[in-house]
Amino acid sequence: MTHQIRLISPDEARVRREALAELFIDAVEGGAQINFIHPMTREKADRWWDKVLPGHAAGERLILVAEQEGRIDGTVQVVFAGPENQPHRADVAKMLVHSRARRKGLGARLLKAAEEAARAAGRTLLILDTVEGREGHRLYERGGWTMFGIVPGYSLEVDGVTRTPVSFFYKSLS
Repeated sequence: MTHQIRLISPDEARVRREALAELFIDAVEGGAQINFIHPMTREKADRWWDKVLPGHAAGERLILVAEQEGRIDGTVQVVFAGPENQPHRADVAKMLVHSRARRKGLGARLLKAAEEAARAAGRTLLILDTVEGREGHRLYERGGWTMFGIVPGYSLEVDGVTRTPVSFFYKSLS
């Protein structure tokens, strides 16, 4: 059985919040570099979703999920740019794949779905960042994204100590 990838409504996101939090914890505990350090607790995941879900309800972002047999195995967000002079731009953020579903092409499918959702929302320029040289970096290159810079020591690894370089990518959808 293959994963179904789809946009979820703000109401469904609230209902499925527990599953989204569990995915978040699995990703960080598995080494995902998504702005959190170990230990990734349920409290931290819940706090993060508490901040994100109102933006989803306000139309400031889209949340997509990858599901199989009723469980969420992946997610990605399209966050619309806030400045008035950037109505054409969005960020791709928090692309997560559960450890049980990795290495099966789900990340590439989530990325493509995020691009399609952004295009449908009228966005023609996407931006994202990822840890230099890791799986995400290679995924974005294979997906036709263009790296436009590396910032040394941009963020901390999940250990909370080691500084790591981050690559920035863009993709034009027009």
